[in-house]
Amino acid sequence: MRWDVFAWAAFALILFAAEAIAPGAFMLWLGFAAVAVFLAVLLLPLEVPLLAQVAAFIALSFVSIQVYRKWFGSRERQSDQPALNRRTAALIGRVVLLDRAIVDGRGRVQIADAYWEVTGPELPEGARVRIIGGDAMTLQVEAG
Repeated sequence: MRWDVFAWAAFALILFAAEAIAPGAFMLWLGFAAVAVFLAVLLLPLEVPLLAQVAAFIALSFVSIQVYRKWFGSRERQSDQPALNRRTAALIGRVVLLDRAIVDGRGRVQIADAYWEVTGPELPEGARVRIIGGDAMTLQVEAG
């Protein structure tokens, strides 16, 4: 067996192993390009120069990654909890009691075991408020 045929087969296996160790679907498509070059070098009766093999691998890698991005990249799963890592967005619409009265536009509420600063209209302690927005650790509320 010629060394270049063996090298492309080994390179494809290494890329597939790298994909298995650190999945992300990137090395997989490079592995497919390496397999294509392996098959071309194996099946073509003439000897293909190494530079042409590498150029074919680069071109096939680019094509395979574009195929992945076009057909598979846009099919990302939608989350059943889109506000999971945006805590203030997850709280919008919730009605809670004021822990500290809103004076000069600022007050405080307790949600579960966390205290949140709130901004809104002047309201007494214990008043029901509806969360209408927020940024970072400050919630915007209205009388609820």
